Amino acid sequence: MADIKKIIQDGKTALGIEFGSTRIKAVLIDEAHTPIASGSFDWENKLENGVWTYSLELIHTGLQTCYANMIRDVYEKYGVPVTKIGSIGISAMMHGYMAFNASNELLVPFRTWRNTITEKAAEELTNLFSFNIPQRWSIAHLDQAILNGEAHVKDISFFTTLAGYIHWKLTGEKVLGVGDASGMFPIDSTTGNYDSGMLDKFDAHIASRGYPWKIRDILPKVLSAGCIAGTLTAEGAKLLDPNGSLQSGIPLCPPEGDAGTGMTATNAVAVKTGNVSAGTSIFAMIVLEKALSKVYPEIDMVTTPTGKPVAMVHCNNCSSDIDAWIGLFREYTALIGSPLTKPQIYDLLYGKALEADADCSGIVSYNYFSGEPITKLDEGRPMFIRMPDSKFNLANFMRTNLYSALATLKIGMDILFNEEHVALDQLVGHGGFFKTPVVGQRMMAAVGIPVSVMETAGEGGAWGIAVLAAYAVKKQQDETLESYLAKRVFAGMPVTTLQPEKADVDGFNRYIENYKNAIAAEKAAVQNLNSK
Repeated sequence: MADIKKIIQDGKTALGIEFGSTRIKAVLIDEAHTPIASGSFDWENKLENGVWTYSLELIHTGLQTCYANMIRDVYEKYGVPVTKIGSIGISAMMHGYMAFNASNELLVPFRTWRNTITEKAAEELTNLFSFNIPQRWSIAHLDQAILNGEAHVKDISFFTTLAGYIHWKLTGEKVLGVGDASGMFPIDSTTGNYDSGMLDKFDAHIASRGYPWKIRDILPKVLSAGCIAGTLTAEGAKLLDPNGSLQSGIPLCPPEGDAGTGMTATNAVAVKTGNVSAGTSIFAMIVLEKALSKVYPEIDMVTTPTGKPVAMVHCNNCSSDIDAWIGLFREYTALIGSPLTKPQIYDLLYGKALEADADCSGIVSYNYFSGEPITKLDEGRPMFIRMPDSKFNLANFMRTNLYSALATLKIGMDILFNEEHVALDQLVGHGGFFKTPVVGQRMMAAVGIPVSVMETAGEGGAWGIAVLAAYAVKKQQDETLESYLAKRVFAGMPVTTLQPEKADVDGFNRYIENYKNAIAAEKAAVQNLNSK
């Protein structure tokens, strides 16, 4: 306790703050990279005028509240205030679109990764670059705004991601970590910067529009992990800590996306390693030995925080439908006078899924709250389907929902393993899906690969960006991120690995066949079932 108090007072900590889809989390770590305090703020995006968004006011409130809750946690545990921190890192959901004019005013409401409103632009740019540009990428949002003839485009001085925006407000620096930047515009892994040829193609593509900017002028500068990406300004310190206790001058690492922090938090930045991040959305990241043989619309090409090529299978929907069902069961327990907490219900029902038929007895669920490009859906309708002779019991019900959370991901990963024969030595799971011991891990292993979970799985990306913040100020000369993580962060950390069980693999494959065969019903629901 005395040691930790001194570390806090001496500012030998690192702070990571990550803006997730439903929660903003701050994690403070000590010199051994161990979490010593945390704070959070729950939030939700809103659908306004057909666009999923968060307001600037809510972004700022969330930042300040999660930080305030973290320093309150510090004081309650250790009895000392936080006035200085060794380094800070900011992370957030990748992609999306935040465009500003020369007066630093937001030109249109923040368009998040969740939007599926850029289909025409994504297709146009994929053809232009011969490189898959998903709908949620920042460049797709910009190109779609151009195609729409939106008046604000001519006034753009700078556009960035959510992490880039927060970092800019704290430091004044318009920069982005290479991993997050790779979700804005394609990266050339040989240079660690935006692909020069594609930048030229984009400028030529829109030249007739007569805009006063070139694409290079309005993108944030790209930085690799290990760089110092600016320091906390007096204005930034006041934004983060309105009470005025926090000192300025603290170094910040490059802001990263949740994919990069997930790779860091699972020691999956080396070639032939991978991770699955499962929460509101779900994505798998696999660090490649070589480029894929062709363009796949289901596979994104992004990078590690140091610029190595990564195949990313990203799905917009994961746990939201499960959360909704858990809420229903929670209502029921309250109704019968035996209320249970949300975590209790999660653990009970997740455990029940282990008793189910491996193929869920022909039951299929679609967890689509929003569109899902991999299965070519612009919108979603959560839907549950069963055969008249399906064994409709609680176990099959729950396993169906867990498989549903992973189904679209499996469709994309099957391409990597079956068509590209990608080699993978380690796949690590993290995020809320894996919090209940064994269950989520076993369901994920049913994809056909061993799945590991580390002690830090529950801390997730906020811990990952704190580690990147520590790396920026503590790394020795020429010490790679891979070496730093392996030797100084994860050495000796307990890891639990589950091998796939043949019955689960075969059952999940049968489930996926049913899932694919009934996708037409989901599409029909989107076309015919609409809110009044």
